[in-house]
Amino acid sequence: MNNAFILALMTALFLFLGYSGVPVAFALMAGVIVGTLFTPVTLLSMVGQLFNGIDSEALMAIPFFLLVGELMTSAKVIERIVTLSQALVGHMRGGLAQVVTVFSMFFSGMSGSVSADVAVLTKTMAKPMSLQGYDPAFVASLIAAASTIAALVPPSIMAVVYGAVGNVSIAGLFLGGVVPGFMIGIGLMLYSYFFGPAGFRRPRATLRQLTAATGNAGLALLIPVILLGGVLTGWFTPTEAGVVAITYILLVVIPLLNRGHMRFVPHDFVHAGLVFTLPVITIAAASAFGWMLAYLRGPIVVSGWITSMGGTDPYKIMFLLVALFVIVGDFIEPIPAIVIFMPIVNSLTQAGNINSVHMGVVLIITLAFGLITPPYGLALLMASKFVGVSFGASLKASLPIYLIFFATIAFAIFFPDIILWLPKQVLPESVGCFKSPTGAGYICP
Repeated sequence: MNNAFILALMTALFLFLGYSGVPVAFALMAGVIVGTLFTPVTLLSMVGQLFNGIDSEALMAIPFFLLVGELMTSAKVIERIVTLSQALVGHMRGGLAQVVTVFSMFFSGMSGSVSADVAVLTKTMAKPMSLQGYDPAFVASLIAAASTIAALVPPSIMAVVYGAVGNVSIAGLFLGGVVPGFMIGIGLMLYSYFFGPAGFRRPRATLRQLTAATGNAGLALLIPVILLGGVLTGWFTPTEAGVVAITYILLVVIPLLNRGHMRFVPHDFVHAGLVFTLPVITIAAASAFGWMLAYLRGPIVVSGWITSMGGTDPYKIMFLLVALFVIVGDFIEPIPAIVIFMPIVNSLTQAGNINSVHMGVVLIITLAFGLITPPYGLALLMASKFVGVSFGASLKASLPIYLIFFATIAFAIFFPDIILWLPKQVLPESVGCFKSPTGAGYICP
């Protein structure tokens, strides 16, 4: 039986089971098992590949980042960040819509999880927006879009997986995602201001009120500083930064801001562990699926198609990869998509002589966009369910927001110097720069 037929059978089975309601990890494994039966590969070796896929120290950062978000949410520290966001932008047109985006930009720097952002935003903002007359479809679409910022800015879990699987600097991806993350945030704020509902406009906060709100949220806002600062200074790995942030929350934030929550901390640990099982089993299954694809020479075929159309032109290669990942992101979650297609990405990155961090940032933006596109659109599905509106209505309200993502992706492709400026300034080695032989500064290829 030829490889093309086996590849088609694996993919068709995965998609059929996935859209029949089978969890993604088990749908992937079903495809792997069927593919294995038609090859000389043994099932025992595929079990080993499951473990190889998650045998990475960098992936240990994920449960700690999830626990940071869990502790911050359940300890009711989030209200202080909401208050600060209202003091900053609540007086603008579409006040609560502006607050959603600003709050997401703050909270994304703590959780790194799009799903956590959706849950927190809907829990804290959906009801107040409904009471002020905001259309539920607009609320769901805005929350879903704003939550994708967590995939871009540090400590993005998606960046951790991309860096661990693709052997790309995680710190470089963190820094490279800052500019597109802010672009999407500012784009959503402009969209809400000019095209969203007017909403209720609060009086502009006085300097004293703004100072008080900043002070009340100050302890929580130090968490992104700990996470990013420790990694960039080289004091911590991403995993160690997560541990330090949790220690800070347990010893400083909760005792000072919500001491009564200490008795619920064991529950937070258990819940974060349960949440972590979802991505880790998916990464394992996707690793086995990707290995089988590589065995069947699927990446070589796909990369051959792309290079036949784009040659070695980096812009053509990146646009073709973006097109591929837009389609893939419509059907597959970002994490398994990264694991499965990383061999193709690495091959094309070398073919086009593209900086690996630049490529990673572009593809992470694209996969984040896939979280609000049909038919899968996990972030939009979650937001629609939590807000209580149909997916179709939310999708229709999201269509204008797609332009923000298209513009951000195009900007990231055509202006690599801007995307890589921050990594080059803060951590030059993360983007392939090396010290000058003269000892003065760095040379960046």
